[in-house]
Amino acid sequence: MTSTYGELRAQLASLTTEAFRPELADIDRLPTLEIARLMNGEDETVPAAVAAQLPAIAAAVDGTAERMARGGRLIYAGAGTAGRLGVLDASECPPTFNTEPSEVLGLIAGGPTAMVEAVEGAEDSKELAAVDLDGLELTADDTVVGISASGRTPYAVGAVEHARGLGALTIGLSCNADSALAAAADHGIEVVTGPELLTGSTRLKAGTAQKLVLNMISTITMIRLGKTYGNLMVDVRASNDKLRARSRRIVALATGASDEEIESALEATDGEVKNAILVILSGVDASTASTLLARASGHLRAALSATQE
Repeated sequence: MTSTYGELRAQLASLTTEAFRPELADIDRLPTLEIARLMNGEDETVPAAVAAQLPAIAAAVDGTAERMARGGRLIYAGAGTAGRLGVLDASECPPTFNTEPSEVLGLIAGGPTAMVEAVEGAEDSKELAAVDLDGLELTADDTVVGISASGRTPYAVGAVEHARGLGALTIGLSCNADSALAAAADHGIEVVTGPELLTGSTRLKAGTAQKLVLNMISTITMIRLGKTYGNLMVDVRASNDKLRARSRRIVALATGASDEEIESALEATDGEVKNAILVILSGVDASTASTLLARASGHLRAALSATQE
């Protein structure tokens, strides 16, 4: 057992995200404002680290969008903070882009309980990742994103290895260079954020970097799938008063129509923002708008072009 821990300690010591920073050894003696300034300064370095990986991110997004256009799913897999960030990103896609809950999924080592409390040992199992993915009946049109700050977490690496073996597209998102996770994936994204303010606390800069990249993966994929019109969320699901108000504002911004026209179009299209915009801009009825959008695979611009032919 001692030798096992010794080997793991050596692995951790070699990781940039785990490096000790002696210049911060007295941070607990500093005034609160100074600690806040230090943290803020650390966070300012994250966007540059993400920028260095933009070509890799773009390639991963294009591959994901291609598969999702064929009916594939986007599946995140991680442990601890990384897993929670994946679940968070997945859970925000249905209200933002009107996706089905089954289209973008987040797997976290240890299951839903691990969202709010640690499930000891779950992250150490490659086999658990394979079981979780098999439960989803993975196909070659799916995309699996393994997320791990260290780039060595067995659950994330196991998920990518298992998914790739089944022909799915795989993405490995880590915050260390030359990681096992990136090596196992079709697309390796290594956002090297450097040592943390608190040694090894990768919910800080590494977590921020992962959140930024996951935002890009899901958002740009949805843009490629026609879930937006310009920078308007035309597939928003109006499930509460705020979103119902937002849907009307989106129709107004896209069309310049009066409130009366907007209400009439939304009523005719059962509240579907994209359909209502097409009704107003093209003059077609709700049924025709629905047909045109179906033929255009949901792309509003293409549907609008079809009405002008």
